[in-house]
Amino acid sequence: MTTLRFDDLRQYSDVLRSRSGNPVTVRFVEPRDAEELQRYFRSLSTRSRYNRFLGAMSELSRTQLDHFVHVGEADRFSVVATMNIDGFETIVGEARYGFDGANFEFGLSIDDRWQGHGIGSALLKNLECRAAALGAGRLFGDTLRSNDVMIALAKKSGFAFTHNPDDWKLVRFEKHIDVEPKDIPCASWKLAAASRQASPVLVAG
Repeated sequence: MTTLRFDDLRQYSDVLRSRSGNPVTVRFVEPRDAEELQRYFRSLSTRSRYNRFLGAMSELSRTQLDHFVHVGEADRFSVVATMNIDGFETIVGEARYGFDGANFEFGLSIDDRWQGHGIGSALLKNLECRAAALGAGRLFGDTLRSNDVMIALAKKSGFAFTHNPDDWKLVRFEKHIDVEPKDIPCASWKLAAASRQASPVLVAG
């Protein structure tokens, strides 16, 4: 019986393209990324951090960082978008998501210096691939009504908008997922979907 496992994280990496054609790797976060991920969040503008976490914070707490870098803890998963800049793998975006069987909820951010380069669209498309591969029927997120950048990205990506049922300051964007496994555009997640069809057991390890 084939199972989808998380003890070999690199098999779930995809290489996408920025608007200018530069390769962007989207992969699961690993414990070795802790320092670089913290540096990434510290480098975001105050506004970008506020938009990402829906409140003021300067960095991840030790507990938050630990959750970010351990895939599958509390049924949450973190990914980074990286580029080779001056010979170094550099985080230029991140996303964190949860999956409960039918719904795929996420939040993401892009380095201020790399906004407008198509990285957000590429990362969001990769999240759609992951949602489709896992069999989710709905992909959604919440953001502040003042977050024009995220709202514009969601609109461009075909999301519908509704109110958040718990907080009037937030707007919810959602998208119905109806993609056949063979039509998933991300190579690694097309394979993951095929594996899931062979055996729908998800093992986090």
